[in-house]
Amino acid sequence: MAELKKEWIEKIYAGWLAKIIGIRLGAPVEGWTYEQIKSVYGKCRDYPVDYKRFAADDDSNGPLFFLRALEESMAKGREMTADDVGEALLNYAPFEHGFFWWGGYGCSTEHTAYLNLRHGIPAPRSGSRRQNGSTMAEQIGGQIFIDTWGLVCPGNPGQAASLAAKAASVTHDGNGIYGGVFIAACISAAFVEKDIRAILEKGLSCIPAESTYAKLVREVMDFHEKHPDNWEDCFAYIRSFHGYDRYPGVCHILPNTAVIVLALLYGKGDFSDTLTICNRCGWDTDCNVGNVATIMGVRGGLEAIEEKWRKPVNDFLACSGVVGSLNIQDIPYGACYIAKLAWALRGETLPEPFREIIENRIHSCHFEFPGSTHAMEMRLERTNPSCPETPEFSLLNTPETSHTGERCLKAHAYPVSPGERVCLYVRTCLFPEDFHDSRYDPAFSPLLYPGQTVCGSVMLPEEAPECKAYLYVRNARTKELYLSGEYITEKGKWFTLQYSIPAMEGVLLDEMGFAFEICAMSGNRAGFDVYVDDLYAAGGPDYTIDFAREKEEVWTSVRKEISQFTRLKGNLFLEDGNLHLSCADFGEAYTGRYDWRDYRAEFALTPHAGEQHYGCIRVQGGVRGYFAGFSGDEFVLMKNTRKGLVRLAGAPFLWEMGKEYRIEIGAEKNRISARTGDICLEAVDGDGPYLTGSVGIAVRDGSHISCREIRIKTAQAAAALT
Repeated sequence: MAELKKEWIEKIYAGWLAKIIGIRLGAPVEGWTYEQIKSVYGKCRDYPVDYKRFAADDDSNGPLFFLRALEESMAKGREMTADDVGEALLNYAPFEHGFFWWGGYGCSTEHTAYLNLRHGIPAPRSGSRRQNGSTMAEQIGGQIFIDTWGLVCPGNPGQAASLAAKAASVTHDGNGIYGGVFIAACISAAFVEKDIRAILEKGLSCIPAESTYAKLVREVMDFHEKHPDNWEDCFAYIRSFHGYDRYPGVCHILPNTAVIVLALLYGKGDFSDTLTICNRCGWDTDCNVGNVATIMGVRGGLEAIEEKWRKPVNDFLACSGVVGSLNIQDIPYGACYIAKLAWALRGETLPEPFREIIENRIHSCHFEFPGSTHAMEMRLERTNPSCPETPEFSLLNTPETSHTGERCLKAHAYPVSPGERVCLYVRTCLFPEDFHDSRYDPAFSPLLYPGQTVCGSVMLPEEAPECKAYLYVRNARTKELYLSGEYITEKGKWFTLQYSIPAMEGVLLDEMGFAFEICAMSGNRAGFDVYVDDLYAAGGPDYTIDFAREKEEVWTSVRKEISQFTRLKGNLFLEDGNLHLSCADFGEAYTGRYDWRDYRAEFALTPHAGEQHYGCIRVQGGVRGYFAGFSGDEFVLMKNTRKGLVRLAGAPFLWEMGKEYRIEIGAEKNRISARTGDICLEAVDGDGPYLTGSVGIAVRDGSHISCREIRIKTAQAAAALT
């Protein structure tokens, strides 16, 4: 077990970035044959598709959300189990939409295991051959969701193998588990080992030598040793003896494993060659190239990754879990989250500046990773819209200067004129028109809300034009910018700006950033440069959702979502200025940030059918949250758990169908309260309380509810009003 090193945090970022690059490279040709790829794209040395934004992918959903099982088990002071990963699957995956391929019970391995878990079959039996048969158990998913177990155990392949085996066993067995162990161990080994064969040997040392998986890896290694020059000869051999026709199921792990090993060997240590060789082989390209890219990203670090792969990604990542505020991420956030767990797993203290970043502002734009942009964008708001010149923008991560740490972002716009406004920002909510397609069904809740405070630091170079600097947020409904007070900064010095967003009703904030109004410049038209650092939002919410202002988002002809909300299950729709939710068995929908802590939410709810209608707070996903509302002839306070709703408190209440009720639910530490009319309920949750989470509505047993508005305030703001 190698000692943890500060530079490995950058390697974690390189590995996670490379994973996303590999997925994006392989996604457009997933399922294609070698011949089809060669005919259409030739040597395919660049991305086949220029995505507007890459929507989401199961290959990145699984690694991120399953990893939360490790954080949650460590918080309980114990080792992670397969059952912890099973609960993470139930908690973070929507029911039969998004996240991964829902191909049906007995067809899709993950779908099969998910339904097993939903119906009380525990992990690892949920993914076992005993339960599902060997065909289901040995499909490819065992290794495609596994990269983060290698990244979280840098230089410790044995530990990576142990965690990966537990995680893979939730959905897979046999070679399906061995594949996860092998890939995770190879990634872990790549932190300390450059030689590709040595990395492969380290992976092989963690699985049984007599397994079919290990024998296949050795077979490809032996072929390469005898025929080291032409990868296409090796692929012809693999297709003849280990093609899809040789193995059962939709996407068996073994043919794709052979392609992974081929690419690693014939790529000769070159990042781009290794990825493109893997992609040109065809089959499950996004999965295979994603695994290969993670190994090569860790092995070679950022310097191995060409700019042509990084620039289109722009550090952006969309996910499609059930918690909408976790579906908008940048790649540095994922890397910092993984690093946080890696150092905690070893019981070591993170080095600065990452300790401060990870502990206090993990969602900030800090630019500490070379080349990182945190998905920032630029635009120019012209005073003369008819100006024929198209503005040019560039973003450069630089060590020239910084507000904190060692790096910042240098932004450039050209040409600009007095009276124009340059906006430099990150998106805090996204919509269908922002994406190329609806791949894996993402949906989003904002990362930014009224009531929060935005902070950011700027420095104008000496040659910059005279300008006024602001922080701003944007209302997606009207495109209106809400600006902080103006700052006139002294050139050559860093200055920190702050903006406390006031309480608002009916807005949806989709941008956060800097605005620079050009006052005067030396020439008639010239460029604008600025350095920025440490952009983030802090604090809790103070706002109202008015459902008369929400919209139906049309992603495809058959897929529609409601703005700000993600749906676990049920029929969710807008009608007559209300959000409606109905179900046959259970239905839940959520909005808000995943990390809200102490707050109160007031719901205007109307029951329409059935017996169970709830408002929800501190929702952490599909099997965690607090509910308050009507059940039978009672007003109740409930805790949602993996085993179902647990009653915390209740009182008789004869509610009426079709009548609107105001239900207030509050949480401070582990004390949960609920009120409607004159009835007040309170409970102290001493059994694994949920201390953070978002808001939502829920129904059970064929019920139908509508909601006209939700008012949300931090506990402190709510107390001040009373």
